[in-house]
Amino acid sequence: MMLTVTDLSVTRGGLRVLEGLSFQTQAGEALVLRGPNGIGKTTLLRTLAGLQPALSGTIDAPEDSIAYAAHSDGLKSTLTVAENLEFWADIFGTSDIDHALAAFDLTDLRERVAGSLSAGQKRRLGLSRLLVTGRKIWILDEPTVSLDTASVAQFADIIRIHLAQGGMALIATHIDLGLEGRALELTPFKAVWNETDEGIDEAFL
Repeated sequence: MMLTVTDLSVTRGGLRVLEGLSFQTQAGEALVLRGPNGIGKTTLLRTLAGLQPALSGTIDAPEDSIAYAAHSDGLKSTLTVAENLEFWADIFGTSDIDHALAAFDLTDLRERVAGSLSAGQKRRLGLSRLLVTGRKIWILDEPTVSLDTASVAQFADIIRIHLAQGGMALIATHIDLGLEGRALELTPFKAVWNETDEGIDEAFL
């Protein structure tokens, strides 16, 4: 299994932010995106996840192989922890949520309403959805926000297990997760704006 990106250009708010980006990752590999705030890490990840179109270039990945975890936890506050996970398991055609609850230390909270959780607990619940997707490529945008030190280490271990099982992870983070893998510095791919960008019709994302 591979993810291949070729000569990719992406836009935010109608303006190019990255251009000429090419890379390849394969099963068992983690790729960490580096670059200053505003360089386009989130825009790139959203594009890879299929949430917005690329301006140009190609993204080649197996069909239905990508799971995306964004800044937002994406929870239904009136549903319980278990009900939130069951909803996503149904979406992805899986059924077992117990392993996800256990992996993120949520078993004792399974009947707790999500809206009553702490910020860190909500984050763990949001990330636990990755384990019920059945998808091999995890695209992670600052996944450790609101997590304490122990939870960060726990999540890093979960990524390692995912990689060992033939998964892949693309991660935008400013925290060293201690993962073996490559880093991709995005600064050399920062786009130079010009007059042709002004005609792009795109909602601000």
